[in-house]
Amino acid sequence: MSTSGSSGSLPQKGTVVQIASYNTNLQGDLGVPQDLVDWLSPTLTVSNFLTRAPNAPDIVAVGFQELLPLHLGFSGLSRSVIRSRDALIRSQIEAHAPNKERYTLVAREVFVGVALLVYAQDSGIGRRVCDVQTIWTGCGPAWLGNKGAVGVRFRVRGQDGGSGEVFTFVNAHLTAHARNIAQRVADWKHIVRTLVFPSLSHSPGKVVNTTIYNTSHLFFLGDLNFRLDVPPAHPLRTLPDFIPRISALLDTERGREELKEFDQLLIERRKGTVFPGLWEPEFWRFKCTYKFKTGQVDQYSEKRVPSWTDRILYASHVDSPDRSRVTPLLYTSVPSYTTSDHKPIVAVLYAPDPYGFMKRYIGKGLGRILGLFWCIFVMLGLGNAAFGLANALFSIGAMTWWRKRTVDAV
Repeated sequence: MSTSGSSGSLPQKGTVVQIASYNTNLQGDLGVPQDLVDWLSPTLTVSNFLTRAPNAPDIVAVGFQELLPLHLGFSGLSRSVIRSRDALIRSQIEAHAPNKERYTLVAREVFVGVALLVYAQDSGIGRRVCDVQTIWTGCGPAWLGNKGAVGVRFRVRGQDGGSGEVFTFVNAHLTAHARNIAQRVADWKHIVRTLVFPSLSHSPGKVVNTTIYNTSHLFFLGDLNFRLDVPPAHPLRTLPDFIPRISALLDTERGREELKEFDQLLIERRKGTVFPGLWEPEFWRFKCTYKFKTGQVDQYSEKRVPSWTDRILYASHVDSPDRSRVTPLLYTSVPSYTTSDHKPIVAVLYAPDPYGFMKRYIGKGLGRILGLFWCIFVMLGLGNAAFGLANALFSIGAMTWWRKRTVDAV
């Protein structure tokens, strides 16, 4: 399992969010194995980044694309499949939780083949979840749901009883094929325009719709279908074994870092045409997740150029224009799953205490003021701060007495 993450120490406060995405290649109940530990329990390997004791994530979001054959999805049979997935997923994350944590299903939403399930830990955030909303939209021809997105939004009340924060999760499946990049950009814009939620703070009797950006934290996942598009003039393109050469480059981190410059999503994000304000960890740390030969752990199909089609992006209200304050602890693919031509991906993200940065600067400022006065007292006391404080108080008292006497004399 290849990973991309951070090993820096983090404070215990904040929210750990685990996000998993998998295009199951239209296989219905056969699309995932019964043992999901490799995919849904990576927090066991990263929990020590937060504390010395293992800790399960506060929120778990699981997204599927191509959940079942299209004719069954269009017929409305997706919901029975997603109910069985819910039972399997919850049993797996609870079975492998380091402290036997229990989880509540916050919400699930499915539209044709795109499905999203979000869970919260019973002993923590799960108790404070409220105002749960779900929504869906289609991006296919005539707005059909063969491509589209589903969303889940909810509020987590503050531990002090305040309004807390709003979390929004979106799972999407965008238009396929390398040549259709303009349509993928159009899909993104359509999702932002039509995947709208009723405002959580609107006045009674008045409905105000809000976009996916009207939130404290936004997590966007799915098969976004952006491809590795090596220009025709590139020397690799002239080789008869072009795809095997690409596959060989993907075996090394240096090769992947070189190939990432041809990633359509990275190029479009740099141009500002898609996902403005969202961030992504270093996706090139793991190999392309599509297109594999089914039944094979590490063998790409020669019918398509390998690509990082499956992605996870995020944004937070505490972000600054030049950096995100959300810390990626893990971002990886799971090669061992072989029932689909995609590999599942998973990310573990740490969203900090929303007021943590403010508290740090307030503490720093107060510390400077305290240090300044302390230095003065030490100097007045010839090295003894207590004697210096006594000298300062005596001096202030003497000055006050002298001023009062002078005023009385006049």
